[in-house]
Amino acid sequence: MTAPEITHLDEATVQIRQPKASHWEAPFIFLLFGRDRALLLDSGATNDEAVFPLRGTVDGLVAKWLKNHPNPGFELVVAHTHTHGDHIAGDPLFTDRPHTRVVGTTLDEVRTNFGFVNWPDFVVPFDLGDRVVDVIGGPGHQESAVVFFDRTSGILFTGDTVCPGHLYVRDTAAFVATIERLISFRDAQRGAVRTLLGAHIEMSTTPGVPYPPGTVEQPDETPLAMPPRILDDVREALDLPGVRAVRDRYIIVRQ
Repeated sequence: MTAPEITHLDEATVQIRQPKASHWEAPFIFLLFGRDRALLLDSGATNDEAVFPLRGTVDGLVAKWLKNHPNPGFELVVAHTHTHGDHIAGDPLFTDRPHTRVVGTTLDEVRTNFGFVNWPDFVVPFDLGDRVVDVIGGPGHQESAVVFFDRTSGILFTGDTVCPGHLYVRDTAAFVATIERLISFRDAQRGAVRTLLGAHIEMSTTPGVPYPPGTVEQPDETPLAMPPRILDDVREALDLPGVRAVRDRYIIVRQ
């Protein structure tokens, strides 16, 4: 068993990283607590608790939260930044968990669950109880991808759409529209968006130099957090010619 890397970003926001020893993708997973429910963003790259004990980790964190914030009807919602395998593999760990709802992975399920009236040009407020998370349509990397903005912490959770790694563009028009949508959303918040947290670190501290896929040791990796202005840089890079556009903090790869 490989213990997860847990970082408390604040009392009610937990960052969980799946160790590279359990899967080289080492995705980041986030757990946000509100008064009535907790929101788990992604479920990692394996459903084997003996390899990566995500269910046990989440249960422990929820139990600790409820000890200090009792609520007999408290719910866990398992949602996803997108539905590639390294972000949804752990879903089966939560299907039998009491007071738990696992959001489906199809586009229709995502739209219905969050109440998107006009996909993807719509922002849906999702209330955790005294804590609202805005859900923003984010296709381009994957058709049902979404981005989550936590109004309390000011964090924009961008999944694989924007992270310090390879930004795989599978639908160029949709990806460009998503980045423009995020820029418009950021600007409308008038400084409330404080940082971006994606789902992977693939870049080294040397600008423009990534770790090769499959790397399990990254001693000099760049930080996960990216400034909100990175969205402007991504939008500019999407206009560059060629299949790849190498930037200091990320690499665009058109597929």
